[in-house]
Amino acid sequence: MSRYQTLALQTEKLISDGLLRAGDRLPSVRQACRIHDVSPVTVLQAYYLLEGRGLIEARPKSGYFVRARLGQALPEPEMTRPQGQSTALDVSDFIFEILESVKNPAVVPFGSSFASPELYPLDKLGRCLAAAARHLDPRATVTDLPPGNEELRRQIALRYLSRGANVSPQEIVVTSGAMEGLNLCLQAVTRPGDLVAIESPTFYANLQAIERLGLKVIEIPTHPREGISLAALEDALRQHPIKACLCMLNFSNPITGSLSDARKAELVALLARYQVPLIEDDVYAELYFGDQAPAHAKAEDRHGLVLHVSSFSKSLAPGYRIGWVAGGRFTQKIQRLKLTTSLATTVPVQIALAEYLKHGGYDNHLRRLRRTFSLQEIAMVGAVERHFPAGTRLARPSGGYFLWVELPPGVDTLALHRLALDQGISIAPGPIFSAKREYGHCLRLNYGHPWTPATEKAIAVLGQIIGSLLPHQGH
Repeated sequence: MSRYQTLALQTEKLISDGLLRAGDRLPSVRQACRIHDVSPVTVLQAYYLLEGRGLIEARPKSGYFVRARLGQALPEPEMTRPQGQSTALDVSDFIFEILESVKNPAVVPFGSSFASPELYPLDKLGRCLAAAARHLDPRATVTDLPPGNEELRRQIALRYLSRGANVSPQEIVVTSGAMEGLNLCLQAVTRPGDLVAIESPTFYANLQAIERLGLKVIEIPTHPREGISLAALEDALRQHPIKACLCMLNFSNPITGSLSDARKAELVALLARYQVPLIEDDVYAELYFGDQAPAHAKAEDRHGLVLHVSSFSKSLAPGYRIGWVAGGRFTQKIQRLKLTTSLATTVPVQIALAEYLKHGGYDNHLRRLRRTFSLQEIAMVGAVERHFPAGTRLARPSGGYFLWVELPPGVDTLALHRLALDQGISIAPGPIFSAKREYGHCLRLNYGHPWTPATEKAIAVLGQIIGSLLPHQGH
Protein backbone atom coordinates (compact mmCIF):
# COMPACT_ATOMS: atom_id res chain seq x y z
CA MET A 1 0.00 0.00 0.00
CA SER A 2 1.40 3.42 -0.95
CA ARG A 3 1.82 6.22 1.62
CA TYR A 4 -1.19 8.22 0.44
CA GLN A 5 -3.38 5.10 0.63
CA THR A 6 -2.14 4.43 4.16
CA LEU A 7 -2.88 8.02 5.18
CA ALA A 8 -6.36 7.83 3.61
CA LEU A 9 -7.05 4.55 5.43
CA GLN A 10 -5.98 6.03 8.79
CA THR A 11 -8.23 9.05 8.26
CA GLU A 12 -11.13 6.85 7.15
CA LYS A 13 -10.79 4.85 10.40
CA LEU A 14 -10.88 8.04 12.48
CA ILE A 15 -14.14 8.95 10.73
CA SER A 16 -15.69 5.48 11.09
CA ASP A 17 -14.68 5.35 14.78
CA GLY A 18 -16.40 8.69 15.37
CA LEU A 19 -13.26 10.59 16.42
CA LEU A 20 -13.72 12.78 13.36
CA ARG A 21 -17.37 13.75 12.91
CA ALA A 22 -19.49 15.42 10.24
CA GLY A 23 -18.42 19.06 9.92
CA ASP A 24 -15.00 18.61 11.56
CA ARG A 25 -12.14 20.27 9.70
CA LEU A 26 -9.21 18.07 8.66
CA PRO A 27 -5.63 19.27 9.15
CA SER A 28 -4.47 21.60 6.38
CA VAL A 29 -2.08 20.16 3.81
CA ARG A 30 0.83 21.88 5.55
CA GLN A 31 -0.23 20.58 9.00
CA ALA A 32 -0.76 17.05 7.68
CA CYS A 33 2.72 17.10 6.09
CA ARG A 34 4.21 17.97 9.45
CA ILE A 35 2.12 15.47 11.45
CA HIS A 36 2.71 12.50 9.16
CA ASP A 37 6.12 13.43 7.72
CA VAL A 38 4.93 13.18 4.13
CA SER A 39 4.95 15.42 1.06
CA PRO A 40 2.12 17.77 0.05
CA VAL A 41 1.45 15.54 -2.98
CA THR A 42 0.90 12.55 -0.67
CA VAL A 43 -1.57 14.49 1.50
CA LEU A 44 -3.48 15.81 -1.52
CA GLN A 45 -3.71 12.32 -3.05
CA ALA A 46 -5.07 10.98 0.24
CA TYR A 47 -7.62 13.79 0.48
CA TYR A 48 -8.68 13.30 -3.16
CA LEU A 49 -9.18 9.61 -2.42
CA LEU A 50 -11.34 10.37 0.63
CA GLU A 51 -13.25 12.99 -1.34
CA GLY A 52 -13.93 10.46 -4.09
CA ARG A 53 -15.31 8.07 -1.48
CA GLY A 54 -17.70 10.75 -0.29
CA LEU A 55 -16.12 10.92 3.18
CA ILE A 56 -14.78 14.49 3.04
CA GLU A 57 -15.46 17.61 0.99
CA ALA A 58 -13.41 20.63 -0.03
CA ARG A 59 -14.76 24.08 0.86
CA PRO A 60 -13.32 27.04 -1.05
CA LYS A 61 -10.70 28.94 0.98
CA SER A 62 -11.57 26.88 4.09
CA GLY A 63 -9.97 23.46 3.60
CA TYR A 64 -11.28 19.90 3.85
CA PHE A 65 -14.15 18.86 6.13
CA VAL A 66 -15.75 15.57 7.12
CA ARG A 67 -18.88 15.21 5.03
CA ALA A 68 -22.32 14.41 6.37
CA ARG A 69 -22.91 11.03 4.72
CA LEU A 70 -26.29 10.40 3.17
CA GLY A 71 -26.48 6.87 4.53
CA GLN A 72 -24.59 3.62 4.49
CA ALA A 73 -22.72 2.32 1.47
CA LEU A 74 -25.13 0.86 -1.06
CA PRO A 75 -25.84 -2.87 -0.74
CA GLU A 76 -24.65 -5.24 -3.46
CA PRO A 77 -27.05 -7.06 -5.77
CA GLU A 78 -27.93 -10.67 -4.99
CA MET A 79 -27.20 -13.77 -7.09
CA THR A 80 -28.80 -13.47 -10.53
CA ARG A 81 -31.72 -15.78 -11.36
CA PRO A 82 -31.93 -16.16 -15.15
CA GLN A 83 -35.29 -17.46 -16.34
CA GLY A 84 -35.96 -20.62 -18.31
CA GLN A 85 -33.76 -23.29 -19.85
CA SER A 86 -31.70 -23.30 -23.04
CA THR A 87 -32.46 -20.75 -25.70
CA ALA A 88 -31.56 -19.84 -29.26
CA LEU A 89 -30.30 -16.29 -29.64
CA ASP A 90 -31.67 -13.27 -31.48
CA VAL A 91 -29.73 -10.38 -29.98
CA SER A 92 -27.43 -8.86 -32.61
CA ASP A 93 -29.73 -6.21 -34.12
CA PHE A 94 -30.75 -5.12 -30.65
CA ILE A 95 -27.13 -4.83 -29.49
CA PHE A 96 -25.91 -2.99 -32.60
CA GLU A 97 -28.64 -0.40 -32.12
CA ILE A 98 -27.41 0.28 -28.57
CA LEU A 99 -23.71 0.27 -29.47
CA GLU A 100 -24.05 2.79 -32.27
CA SER A 101 -24.78 5.40 -29.62
CA VAL A 102 -21.38 5.17 -27.88
CA LYS A 103 -19.31 6.11 -30.97
CA ASN A 104 -20.00 9.84 -30.68
CA PRO A 105 -16.96 11.49 -28.99
CA ALA A 106 -19.19 14.25 -27.61
CA VAL A 107 -21.11 11.74 -25.50
CA VAL A 108 -20.00 10.94 -21.92
CA PRO A 109 -18.84 7.33 -22.46
CA PHE A 110 -20.32 5.51 -19.44
CA GLY A 111 -21.75 2.97 -21.90
CA SER A 112 -18.47 2.29 -23.70
CA SER A 113 -16.59 -1.01 -23.44
CA PHE A 114 -13.24 0.78 -23.80
CA ALA A 115 -11.06 2.70 -21.38
CA SER A 116 -9.56 6.07 -22.28
CA PRO A 117 -6.73 5.67 -24.85
CA GLU A 118 -4.88 8.42 -22.95
CA LEU A 119 -4.03 5.84 -20.26
CA TYR A 120 -1.87 3.68 -22.54
CA PRO A 121 1.77 4.14 -23.70
CA LEU A 122 0.80 4.70 -27.32
CA ASP A 123 3.85 6.87 -28.11
CA LYS A 124 6.29 4.19 -26.97
CA LEU A 125 4.29 1.50 -28.73
CA GLY A 126 4.30 3.64 -31.88
CA ARG A 127 8.10 3.85 -31.79
CA CYS A 128 8.30 0.06 -31.40
CA LEU A 129 5.94 -0.36 -34.35
CA ALA A 130 7.91 2.04 -36.54
CA ALA A 131 11.14 0.19 -35.75
CA ALA A 132 9.50 -3.17 -36.45
CA ALA A 133 8.29 -1.95 -39.85
CA ARG A 134 11.71 -0.48 -40.76
CA HIS A 135 13.65 -3.61 -39.83
CA LEU A 136 11.12 -6.24 -40.86
CA ASP A 137 12.75 -9.43 -42.08
CA PRO A 138 10.88 -10.35 -45.29
CA ARG A 139 10.89 -13.99 -44.17
CA ALA A 140 8.72 -13.02 -41.18
CA THR A 141 5.70 -12.84 -43.47
CA VAL A 142 6.01 -16.64 -43.63
CA THR A 143 7.73 -17.60 -40.37
CA ASP A 144 5.23 -15.58 -38.31
CA LEU A 145 2.15 -17.22 -39.79
CA PRO A 146 0.03 -19.04 -37.16
CA PRO A 147 0.75 -19.84 -34.43
CA GLY A 148 2.47 -16.42 -34.62
CA ASN A 149 5.70 -14.58 -33.83
CA GLU A 150 7.97 -16.80 -31.76
CA GLU A 151 9.31 -14.06 -29.47
CA LEU A 152 5.83 -12.71 -28.74
CA ARG A 153 4.62 -16.20 -27.82
CA ARG A 154 7.68 -16.65 -25.58
CA GLN A 155 6.95 -13.37 -23.79
CA ILE A 156 3.31 -14.38 -23.27
CA ALA A 157 4.44 -17.77 -21.92
CA LEU A 158 6.69 -15.97 -19.41
CA ARG A 159 3.69 -13.98 -18.17
CA TYR A 160 1.77 -17.21 -17.67
CA LEU A 161 4.70 -18.61 -15.71
CA SER A 162 4.70 -15.57 -13.40
CA ARG A 163 1.06 -16.39 -12.54
CA GLY A 164 1.64 -20.08 -11.79
CA ALA A 165 0.57 -21.50 -15.16
CA ASN A 166 3.07 -23.60 -17.10
CA VAL A 167 2.09 -22.86 -20.71
CA SER A 168 4.49 -23.66 -23.53
CA PRO A 169 4.94 -21.13 -26.36
CA GLN A 170 3.94 -23.99 -28.69
CA GLU A 171 0.46 -24.01 -27.08
CA ILE A 172 -0.12 -20.31 -27.84
CA VAL A 173 -1.82 -19.14 -31.04
CA VAL A 174 -1.72 -15.38 -31.70
CA THR A 175 -5.07 -13.98 -32.86
CA SER A 176 -6.53 -10.70 -34.09
CA GLY A 177 -7.83 -9.72 -30.65
CA ALA A 178 -9.61 -11.78 -28.02
CA MET A 179 -12.87 -11.85 -29.98
CA GLU A 180 -11.27 -13.81 -32.81
CA GLY A 181 -9.77 -16.09 -30.18
CA LEU A 182 -13.18 -16.74 -28.61
CA ASN A 183 -14.73 -17.42 -32.02
CA LEU A 184 -11.96 -19.90 -32.89
CA CYS A 185 -12.38 -21.65 -29.53
CA LEU A 186 -16.14 -21.99 -29.96
CA GLN A 187 -15.65 -23.40 -33.45
CA ALA A 188 -13.03 -25.84 -32.16
CA VAL A 189 -15.23 -27.41 -29.47
CA THR A 190 -18.82 -27.11 -30.79
CA ARG A 191 -21.03 -27.65 -33.83
CA PRO A 192 -24.15 -25.67 -34.82
CA GLY A 193 -27.04 -26.51 -32.51
CA ASP A 194 -24.80 -27.40 -29.55
CA LEU A 195 -25.43 -26.01 -26.08
CA VAL A 196 -22.97 -23.63 -24.35
CA ALA A 197 -23.14 -22.72 -20.65
CA ILE A 198 -22.55 -19.02 -19.97
CA GLU A 199 -22.69 -16.68 -16.99
CA SER A 200 -25.76 -14.51 -16.64
CA PRO A 201 -25.39 -11.65 -17.32
CA THR A 202 -22.60 -12.03 -19.86
CA PHE A 203 -20.67 -9.83 -22.30
CA TYR A 204 -22.86 -9.04 -25.29
CA ALA A 205 -20.10 -9.79 -27.84
CA ASN A 206 -19.97 -13.36 -26.54
CA LEU A 207 -23.72 -13.64 -27.13
CA GLN A 208 -23.21 -12.35 -30.68
CA ALA A 209 -20.44 -14.88 -31.37
CA ILE A 210 -22.60 -17.73 -30.07
CA GLU A 211 -25.55 -16.55 -32.16
CA ARG A 212 -23.43 -16.26 -35.33
CA LEU A 213 -22.24 -19.88 -34.94
CA GLY A 214 -25.78 -21.22 -34.58
CA LEU A 215 -25.31 -22.34 -30.96
CA LYS A 216 -27.75 -22.32 -28.05
CA VAL A 217 -27.03 -21.12 -24.53
CA ILE A 218 -27.98 -22.03 -21.01
CA GLU A 219 -27.54 -19.12 -18.59
CA ILE A 220 -26.04 -19.91 -15.18
CA PRO A 221 -26.76 -17.78 -12.06
CA THR A 222 -23.86 -15.49 -11.18
CA HIS A 223 -23.00 -13.51 -8.05
CA PRO A 224 -21.70 -9.92 -8.48
CA ARG A 225 -18.76 -10.57 -6.18
CA GLU A 226 -18.17 -14.34 -6.17
CA GLY A 227 -18.84 -15.11 -9.83
CA ILE A 228 -20.61 -18.05 -11.44
CA SER A 229 -22.56 -20.49 -9.24
CA LEU A 230 -20.76 -23.83 -9.35
CA ALA A 231 -23.78 -25.60 -7.82
CA ALA A 232 -26.09 -24.30 -10.55
CA LEU A 233 -23.52 -25.18 -13.23
CA GLU A 234 -23.25 -28.74 -11.92
CA ASP A 235 -27.04 -29.08 -12.01
CA ALA A 236 -27.02 -27.89 -15.62
CA LEU A 237 -24.23 -30.33 -16.55
CA ARG A 238 -26.28 -33.20 -15.11
CA GLN A 239 -29.46 -32.23 -16.92
CA HIS A 240 -28.29 -30.94 -20.33
CA PRO A 241 -25.82 -32.03 -23.07
CA ILE A 242 -23.53 -29.03 -22.58
CA LYS A 243 -20.62 -29.03 -25.03
CA ALA A 244 -18.64 -26.04 -23.69
CA CYS A 245 -18.58 -23.54 -20.85
CA LEU A 246 -17.65 -19.92 -21.67
CA CYS A 247 -16.78 -17.86 -18.59
CA MET A 248 -15.03 -14.66 -17.58
CA LEU A 249 -13.64 -15.63 -14.17
CA ASN A 250 -11.68 -12.47 -13.31
CA PHE A 251 -13.65 -9.17 -13.12
CA SER A 252 -16.38 -10.40 -15.44
CA ASN A 253 -18.01 -8.00 -17.85
CA PRO A 254 -20.60 -6.69 -16.98
CA ILE A 255 -21.30 -7.95 -13.45
CA THR A 256 -17.61 -7.64 -12.29
CA GLY A 257 -17.57 -10.82 -10.15
CA SER A 258 -14.50 -13.03 -9.73
CA LEU A 259 -14.13 -16.64 -8.73
CA SER A 260 -11.63 -17.16 -5.92
CA ASP A 261 -8.54 -19.14 -6.89
CA ALA A 262 -9.83 -22.13 -4.89
CA ARG A 263 -13.18 -22.06 -6.69
CA LYS A 264 -11.42 -21.79 -10.06
CA ALA A 265 -9.74 -25.11 -9.21
CA GLU A 266 -13.18 -26.55 -8.30
CA LEU A 267 -14.59 -25.34 -11.62
CA VAL A 268 -11.80 -26.95 -13.64
CA ALA A 269 -12.22 -30.24 -11.74
CA LEU A 270 -16.01 -30.16 -12.21
CA LEU A 271 -15.78 -29.65 -15.97
CA ALA A 272 -13.05 -32.31 -16.24
CA ARG A 273 -15.45 -34.85 -14.66
CA TYR A 274 -17.95 -34.16 -17.43
CA GLN A 275 -15.22 -33.75 -20.11
CA VAL A 276 -16.59 -30.31 -21.00
CA PRO A 277 -14.05 -27.74 -22.28
CA LEU A 278 -13.77 -24.40 -20.48
CA ILE A 279 -13.25 -21.33 -22.66
CA GLU A 280 -11.73 -18.84 -20.20
CA ASP A 281 -12.18 -15.24 -21.39
CA ASP A 282 -9.54 -13.45 -19.31
CA VAL A 283 -8.97 -10.03 -20.88
CA TYR A 284 -9.19 -8.08 -17.57
CA ALA A 285 -6.91 -10.28 -15.45
CA GLU A 286 -4.03 -7.75 -15.41
CA LEU A 287 -6.30 -4.98 -14.06
CA TYR A 288 -6.59 -6.15 -10.43
CA PHE A 289 -6.68 -3.60 -7.60
CA GLY A 290 -5.08 -5.52 -4.72
CA ASP A 291 -1.50 -6.61 -4.18
CA GLN A 292 -2.10 -10.16 -5.38
CA ALA A 293 -2.77 -11.04 -9.01
CA PRO A 294 -5.67 -13.47 -9.48
CA ALA A 295 -4.82 -16.90 -10.85
CA HIS A 296 -5.91 -18.21 -14.23
CA ALA A 297 -8.11 -21.32 -14.26
CA LYS A 298 -5.56 -22.43 -16.88
CA ALA A 299 -3.07 -22.96 -14.04
CA GLU A 300 -5.29 -25.83 -12.76
CA ASP A 301 -5.68 -27.54 -16.15
CA ARG A 302 -4.36 -31.12 -16.10
CA HIS A 303 -6.33 -32.50 -19.04
CA GLY A 304 -5.92 -29.86 -21.78
CA LEU A 305 -9.58 -28.88 -21.44
CA VAL A 306 -9.04 -25.19 -20.62
CA LEU A 307 -8.79 -22.86 -23.62
CA HIS A 308 -7.45 -19.62 -22.19
CA VAL A 309 -8.16 -16.47 -24.21
CA SER A 310 -6.72 -13.01 -23.57
CA SER A 311 -5.40 -9.93 -25.35
CA PHE A 312 -3.44 -6.71 -24.91
CA SER A 313 -6.42 -4.52 -25.82
CA LYS A 314 -7.50 -3.74 -22.23
CA SER A 315 -4.09 -3.69 -20.57
CA LEU A 316 -1.65 -2.19 -23.07
CA ALA A 317 -2.53 -1.62 -26.71
CA PRO A 318 -6.13 -0.76 -27.61
CA GLY A 319 -6.57 -0.75 -31.36
CA TYR A 320 -3.60 -3.02 -32.05
CA ARG A 321 -5.93 -6.06 -32.06
CA ILE A 322 -3.45 -8.58 -30.67
CA GLY A 323 -4.85 -11.45 -28.64
CA TRP A 324 -4.03 -15.10 -28.15
CA VAL A 325 -5.35 -18.51 -27.19
CA ALA A 326 -3.59 -21.11 -25.06
CA GLY A 327 -5.62 -23.95 -26.51
CA GLY A 328 -4.69 -27.06 -24.54
CA ARG A 329 -5.57 -30.24 -26.47
CA PHE A 330 -7.34 -28.09 -29.07
CA THR A 331 -4.28 -26.00 -30.04
CA GLN A 332 -3.68 -27.60 -33.45
CA LYS A 333 -7.36 -27.31 -34.39
CA ILE A 334 -7.40 -23.63 -33.38
CA GLN A 335 -4.23 -22.96 -35.37
CA ARG A 336 -5.74 -24.54 -38.49
CA LEU A 337 -9.01 -22.64 -38.02
CA LYS A 338 -6.99 -19.43 -37.74
CA LEU A 339 -5.19 -20.21 -41.01
CA THR A 340 -8.44 -20.89 -42.85
CA THR A 341 -10.35 -17.85 -41.54
CA SER A 342 -7.99 -14.85 -41.39
CA LEU A 343 -4.67 -16.51 -42.36
CA ALA A 344 -2.48 -14.42 -40.05
CA THR A 345 -2.33 -11.59 -37.54
CA THR A 346 -0.43 -8.46 -38.66
CA VAL A 347 3.27 -9.32 -38.41
CA PRO A 348 4.86 -5.88 -37.62
CA VAL A 349 2.39 -5.37 -34.75
CA GLN A 350 3.33 -8.76 -33.26
CA ILE A 351 7.03 -7.87 -33.47
CA ALA A 352 6.43 -4.42 -31.93
CA LEU A 353 4.55 -5.87 -28.95
CA ALA A 354 7.22 -8.52 -28.40
CA GLU A 355 9.83 -5.76 -28.30
CA TYR A 356 7.76 -3.68 -25.88
CA LEU A 357 7.25 -6.67 -23.55
CA LYS A 358 11.01 -7.24 -23.51
CA HIS A 359 12.14 -3.66 -22.96
CA GLY A 360 9.17 -1.28 -22.59
CA GLY A 361 8.39 -1.42 -18.87
CA TYR A 362 5.07 -3.26 -19.13
CA ASP A 363 4.80 -3.92 -15.39
CA ASN A 364 5.47 -0.28 -14.52
CA HIS A 365 2.72 0.74 -16.94
CA LEU A 366 0.33 -1.81 -15.41
CA ARG A 367 0.95 -0.51 -11.89
CA ARG A 368 0.05 3.03 -13.00
CA LEU A 369 -3.00 1.79 -14.90
CA ARG A 370 -4.30 -0.24 -11.93
CA ARG A 371 -3.83 2.71 -9.58
CA THR A 372 -5.70 5.01 -11.97
CA PHE A 373 -8.63 2.61 -12.39
CA SER A 374 -8.79 2.03 -8.63
CA LEU A 375 -9.05 5.77 -7.92
CA GLN A 376 -11.62 6.27 -10.68
CA GLU A 377 -13.69 3.39 -9.31
CA ILE A 378 -13.74 5.05 -5.89
CA ALA A 379 -14.79 8.34 -7.46
CA MET A 380 -17.63 6.77 -9.45
CA VAL A 381 -18.93 4.72 -6.50
CA GLY A 382 -18.98 7.87 -4.36
CA ALA A 383 -20.88 9.76 -7.06
CA VAL A 384 -23.44 6.96 -7.48
CA GLU A 385 -23.96 6.89 -3.71
CA ARG A 386 -24.54 10.65 -3.69
CA HIS A 387 -26.79 10.98 -6.72
CA PHE A 388 -28.72 7.74 -7.33
CA PRO A 389 -32.04 7.14 -5.54
CA ALA A 390 -32.70 4.97 -2.50
CA GLY A 391 -33.06 1.32 -3.41
CA THR A 392 -30.01 1.34 -5.69
CA ARG A 393 -27.57 -1.55 -5.35
CA LEU A 394 -24.09 -1.82 -6.79
CA ALA A 395 -21.35 -4.39 -6.98
CA ARG A 396 -17.91 -3.15 -5.85
CA PRO A 397 -15.39 -4.59 -8.33
CA SER A 398 -11.89 -5.68 -7.32
CA GLY A 399 -10.49 -4.98 -10.79
CA GLY A 400 -11.34 -3.97 -14.34
CA TYR A 401 -13.15 -0.70 -15.14
CA PHE A 402 -16.88 -1.44 -14.94
CA LEU A 403 -19.54 -0.91 -12.30
CA TRP A 404 -22.73 -3.03 -12.31
CA VAL A 405 -25.67 -1.11 -10.88
CA GLU A 406 -29.09 -2.49 -9.98
CA LEU A 407 -31.73 0.24 -9.85
CA PRO A 408 -34.99 0.15 -7.90
CA PRO A 409 -37.62 -2.18 -9.41
CA GLY A 410 -39.71 -0.53 -12.09
CA VAL A 411 -36.91 1.54 -13.64
CA ASP A 412 -36.49 0.65 -17.33
CA THR A 413 -32.84 1.08 -18.34
CA LEU A 414 -33.73 0.99 -22.04
CA ALA A 415 -35.83 4.10 -21.44
CA LEU A 416 -33.00 5.48 -19.29
CA HIS A 417 -30.56 4.84 -22.16
CA ARG A 418 -32.68 6.90 -24.58
CA LEU A 419 -33.28 9.77 -22.13
CA ALA A 420 -29.61 9.87 -21.10
CA LEU A 421 -28.48 10.03 -24.73
CA ASP A 422 -30.66 13.10 -25.16
CA GLN A 423 -28.49 14.66 -22.41
CA GLY A 424 -25.23 13.53 -24.06
CA ILE A 425 -24.62 10.56 -21.73
CA SER A 426 -24.32 6.91 -22.78
CA ILE A 427 -24.96 3.89 -20.56
CA ALA A 428 -24.97 0.14 -21.23
CA PRO A 429 -28.48 -1.09 -20.32
CA GLY A 430 -28.78 -4.49 -18.67
CA PRO A 431 -30.82 -6.26 -21.40
CA ILE A 432 -27.90 -6.25 -23.88
CA PHE A 433 -26.08 -8.66 -21.54
CA SER A 434 -28.80 -11.31 -21.52
CA ALA A 435 -29.90 -13.94 -24.03
CA LYS A 436 -33.50 -13.26 -23.01
CA ARG A 437 -33.09 -9.48 -22.55
CA GLU A 438 -33.41 -9.69 -18.80
CA TYR A 439 -31.91 -7.21 -16.26
CA GLY A 440 -34.19 -4.43 -17.46
CA HIS A 441 -33.55 -2.41 -14.26
CA CYS A 442 -29.75 -2.85 -14.34
CA LEU A 443 -26.97 -1.02 -16.13
CA ARG A 444 -23.22 -1.13 -16.58
CA LEU A 445 -21.14 2.03 -16.11
CA ASN A 446 -17.58 2.53 -17.38
CA TYR A 447 -15.13 4.35 -15.06
CA GLY A 448 -12.14 3.83 -17.37
CA HIS A 449 -11.98 7.51 -18.33
CA PRO A 450 -10.46 10.38 -16.30
CA TRP A 451 -12.75 11.61 -13.52
CA THR A 452 -13.65 15.27 -14.02
CA PRO A 453 -16.34 17.70 -12.82
CA ALA A 454 -18.15 16.91 -16.09
CA THR A 455 -18.34 13.18 -15.30
CA GLU A 456 -19.52 13.94 -11.77
CA LYS A 457 -22.23 16.15 -13.25
CA ALA A 458 -23.18 13.40 -15.71
CA ILE A 459 -23.74 10.96 -12.83
CA ALA A 460 -25.90 13.60 -11.11
CA VAL A 461 -27.97 14.02 -14.30
CA LEU A 462 -28.37 10.24 -14.56
CA GLY A 463 -29.59 10.18 -10.97
CA GLN A 464 -32.20 12.83 -11.80
CA ILE A 465 -33.40 10.89 -14.86
CA ILE A 466 -33.61 7.68 -12.82
CA GLY A 467 -35.68 9.53 -10.23
CA SER A 468 -38.08 10.63 -12.97
CA LEU A 469 -38.53 7.00 -14.04
CA LEU A 470 -39.42 5.66 -10.62
CA PRO A 471 -42.97 4.25 -10.60
CA HIS A 472 -44.11 6.57 -7.79
CA GLN A 473 -43.31 9.50 -10.08
CA GLY A 474 -46.11 8.38 -12.39
CA HIS A 475 -43.95 7.00 -15.20
